[in-house]
Amino acid sequence: MEKSVKAVSATRTSRDIAAQCPAGQRMAMKVVAVHGVSVALACRTFQISETCYPYSPTLNGENEGIADWLERLTTNKRTCGFGLCFLYLRNVQGYSWNHKRVYRIYCELALNLRIKPKKRLKRDKP
Repeated sequence: MEKSVKAVSATRTSRDIAAQCPAGQRMAMKVVAVHGVSVALACRTFQISETCYPYSPTLNGENEGIADWLERLTTNKRTCGFGLCFLYLRNVQGYSWNHKRVYRIYCELALNLRIKPKKRLKRDKP
């Protein structure tokens, strides 16, 4: 009977892994930071999935270039919104940046134009 209990406890379900992920995640992060061990080895040591380990994106210098271009375009042309800025960068300048990436940076810089309400025509007779 002990063999069956050990076999059941040895096979872990995804629920068990998800429940243990935060504690194991913290321990794996400490091991990686302090000892300089690879993420894969730390995750195998604490028996957690590598997908539980937090992802930190590496930002490259192109984001600063995109921000610089967007600021220049919006200061020169006040009525130029995101669509026109992106089309200018894509078609005129020849950059192949993703529109989602450019829009994210555009929103972070708070360059969004306000949405103007429609003007109603005043008529003498309804």
